[in-house]
Amino acid sequence: MPDAYILGIESSCDETAAAVVRSGEEITSNVVFSQIATHQPYGGVVPELASREHLRAIVPVVRKALADAGQTYQSVDAVAVTQGPGLAGALLVGISYAKALAFALDKPLIAVNHLEGHIHAVLLEERRKGNHDLRFPVLALVVSGGHTHLYLATRQDNSWSYENIGHTRDDAAGEAFDKVAKLLALGYPGGPIIDKLSSHGDPQAVKFPPSQLKHRDRNDQKSGRTYEGPRFDFSYSGVKTAVLRYVETHNMQGSIAARRNALATIPQPKLEGYLSNCDKQTLDLVASFQRALVEDLVGKTLSAARAYDVATLFITGGVAANQELRRQFESDAAREGLFVYFPSRPLSTDNAAMIAAAAYPKFLTRDFAPMDFSAEAGMVLK
Repeated sequence: MPDAYILGIESSCDETAAAVVRSGEEITSNVVFSQIATHQPYGGVVPELASREHLRAIVPVVRKALADAGQTYQSVDAVAVTQGPGLAGALLVGISYAKALAFALDKPLIAVNHLEGHIHAVLLEERRKGNHDLRFPVLALVVSGGHTHLYLATRQDNSWSYENIGHTRDDAAGEAFDKVAKLLALGYPGGPIIDKLSSHGDPQAVKFPPSQLKHRDRNDQKSGRTYEGPRFDFSYSGVKTAVLRYVETHNMQGSIAARRNALATIPQPKLEGYLSNCDKQTLDLVASFQRALVEDLVGKTLSAARAYDVATLFITGGVAANQELRRQFESDAAREGLFVYFPSRPLSTDNAAMIAAAAYPKFLTRDFAPMDFSAEAGMVLK
């Protein structure tokens, strides 16, 4: 089969990204324009600002992706774009541009689910290593700032299907990282900062009880959704609240205010800057918080793997770059005889290479999008 070069476009949240991937396995370019500096003063993503930044960046980002790949608008075989889930305004920027390109160039247009893109980031990584022999079904944990989902993924020829067997009922894991970092005046994005600081604290210093989910998700009950097998849902609002209560009962507000003022004078703080403004109590707290989240993610994922008798785990999404999460999964999965795969750290966070890779099976089956499709902020993967 001849090679197919697919231009992928991703704009679901706060990164404007474009990439060209050959036949779902070779990244010939991967360009990401980050908006972190724009959203940093607010401690989180501001949707309206994200949309404006996408409008400003999308044309030069796509041009650079094509130039880096040695391709032109005319030479690519298809255009792929994230349809959802994500921020509606941000998604519409990418979709509108992809539609215009596909129409003007008379190229096939492929709509991709962002969550499926994260799963295919792992497949893309393994194909780059020459590993084409994965055992199915696969249990995929997609864990990021906006999502914490467990999927059973199956493949038949070039068709993929997904069954959701668990999701967060409140905060996503990455969102909890960001909110705790904001509470402790550690900056944004919080996940990478907490990950680096945690190795300097005692993860057993503060005991956070595990989340207890005794009843079905009320959202499932309202929608009438039913599931045949066991569920493995997550909840992180409790541990986030426990951190807040710890701060209040241990009178940490003064040190937090001092840290906020000190870090405000450092344009781009490095690890040393954070450490010099964090006392032992703060370092122990973030280490214990991270331990609680990692243990919950790993424990529930491995329980799901046992319940559904899977042999292969995919851990993907922005939080999959967390060093402690990777170490814990690798050691615990090995004890249970499970194969566990991660994307590289650049492919863990939002990028367009994963969108182009996920589009390739659709390209082979000619599963093209009509020109009148639109963004789906709450798009479900199935």
